[in-house]
Amino acid sequence: MNHSALEIGSCDTPEERKLYVIDSLNDLNKVNLSPAGSQAQEKKFIEGAVNIGNGIRNRSLFFVALIIALIVSLTLVSFVIFLLIQTGSKMDEVSRRLTAEGKDIDELKKINSMILNRLNQLDAIEN
Repeated sequence: MNHSALEIGSCDTPEERKLYVIDSLNDLNKVNLSPAGSQAQEKKFIEGAVNIGNGIRNRSLFFVALIIALIVSLTLVSFVIFLLIQTGSKMDEVSRRLTAEGKDIDELKKINSMILNRLNQLDAIEN
């Protein structure tokens, strides 16, 4: 019934807590009575501390990766919004040009029909 330092927070019921405390006292008693047990307990404690350190390191790496992912996604969203605005302004410019050219084309059609009418009149006068 040996518990590591990582299992401290995993005791759910008061009975389990009591058992953990009794087990810890027994382990402490064994450490005080035998030097070989002391080294084993010390090694167990150091391994538990290393595992806790690795957990904190892994958690911090996860948060750093999460922050980097959020920054990258924010940058991509900003770029897409910029492209949408640029595309909208270009479309407005193109539609203005088409409208202006459309007016020019209508004027050219009127001038063409006037020239054709005048040529038809001149052709009719000559005949």
